[in-house]
Amino acid sequence: MAAQSLLSESVIGWSIFTVVLLVILAFCWIYIRKFQSRQDSEVVSTITAICALAIALITSALLPVDIFLVSYMKYPNGTYKEWAANNETRGQIEATVLYGYYTLYSIILFCVFLWIPFVYFYYEEKDENNTNKCLQVKNALKYTVGFVLVCVALLLIGAFVPLEAPPGQNSTQWEKVQYLFDELGSSRGLPALSFSISSLTLIGMLAVITYTAYGMSVMPLNLIKGTRSVAYERLENTEDIDEVEHQIENLKTKCKDGRPLSSKDRRNLQELEGKLQVLRRRGRHLDIAERHCCSKVGSALRPVKIILGVFFILVALLFTISLFISNLDKALHSAGISYGFIIFGTNLTNPLNELLLALQPVFPLDYILITVITMYFVLTSMAGIRNMGIWFFWIRLYKIRPKRTRPQALLFLCMILLLIVLHTSYMIYSLAPQYVMYGSQKYLVQSQAPSTDPVPGNATFGTTKICDADAPEDQCIVTRTYLFLHKFWFFSTIYYFGNWAFIGAFLIGLVVSCCRGKKSVIEGEVEADDSDLSDDEYVH
Repeated sequence: MAAQSLLSESVIGWSIFTVVLLVILAFCWIYIRKFQSRQDSEVVSTITAICALAIALITSALLPVDIFLVSYMKYPNGTYKEWAANNETRGQIEATVLYGYYTLYSIILFCVFLWIPFVYFYYEEKDENNTNKCLQVKNALKYTVGFVLVCVALLLIGAFVPLEAPPGQNSTQWEKVQYLFDELGSSRGLPALSFSISSLTLIGMLAVITYTAYGMSVMPLNLIKGTRSVAYERLENTEDIDEVEHQIENLKTKCKDGRPLSSKDRRNLQELEGKLQVLRRRGRHLDIAERHCCSKVGSALRPVKIILGVFFILVALLFTISLFISNLDKALHSAGISYGFIIFGTNLTNPLNELLLALQPVFPLDYILITVITMYFVLTSMAGIRNMGIWFFWIRLYKIRPKRTRPQALLFLCMILLLIVLHTSYMIYSLAPQYVMYGSQKYLVQSQAPSTDPVPGNATFGTTKICDADAPEDQCIVTRTYLFLHKFWFFSTIYYFGNWAFIGAFLIGLVVSCCRGKKSVIEGEVEADDSDLSDDEYVH
């Protein structure tokens, strides 16, 4: 009976995971194909981008499975189910999830430090004639070696860095932390992998602060504000064309008598001709947009967009409030900065944490909510990247536009999204710490029953409590995700301050998005550095 229960619970959990896996693959294919340039496409880069994004999302999809398995080992009264009463059985289930993380995180390292860099440099080394494939592969491998060396260095540092208690601190709290990590084993492989993934998550944190925080404000406000009228934009564009043509005619009249134009006039003429070319291209795109059926459908769906925009901005505010409460809880009740602000329970009411705890027993509602949260982070991150572009400090490297994105930009895009999704696990923990650490687990506490009998008796009664670090060692099981996130306390400290930076960036982005006007109906389709040939992607 116990074996059948174990099998049914496992089948339910992994079946839902398989369905989500198929949905993720379909989403990644549609997502990449939407932004891929039709004229400058590359099969290898497309496959690489789809696989890299899928791997990142699959890793996030493993989080609810981890939480589900540790939660469903126990009854609501705090006792273990029959199939989970054996320590060996529980260990096998935990090991399965741990091996899943091992596999996916190893694949992520392979993508970040070998596969994506090689494909990127392979395409960069491609010449017009495309004749010397061997030289192309050789040069790509030469540049990729640097990334491999960085990966090896991170693995070595993680394997041999000592995880010791900070000096001058009370050892009681540290013993609690150390006990949790001892559950993962003492091999060098886990610290090496955890350190490498934490380093990538740190970069992902910077991307989340830069792109996701801004996207969380710009995406819903764009839905609420809508786009400018096509007819008004065409009228405005026609007036601009007339004005520029008039300025060009005035400059050309200066040389009708045979006199050459001055260098200043020649520069002005060149700039005006370039501007006129862009305006005419805008006119063609506006004509296409006005005739396109999507414009009419978009107008009909305007109320739906407003409702979605209001919903998304409320979700963004819920996330921000939950993150603020969680950070405030850590500041007031955590073990301190020297322990990475690790908290062993929730002391302040966190709305998102309470919602997930309420949904968790009704599987797969919490799984659906976590998946929606992950996809929401991806969509808002994409909105931020599309509006800002890909930057290296103050240098703009690439633009992300539908049907116009170059293969190199797609690889950068997926690298950034992969790192963002890595940091999503910590963001979800920050939003709902109790849920991510223990799920809905409870444990049974035996207490002495009060008695009026002068002769002391042995009557006892049991009360259930929500799992925390004060629970007996064998009564509450910590998720593998939590242990991966907090293996090195100094990363947790950086993530904590990164959450405050995220809140600040979101509020700044919200103000900026509110101050900006409506976007154009052909936003991002026409740029000064585009060629006329690229219009074929929209005409055909």
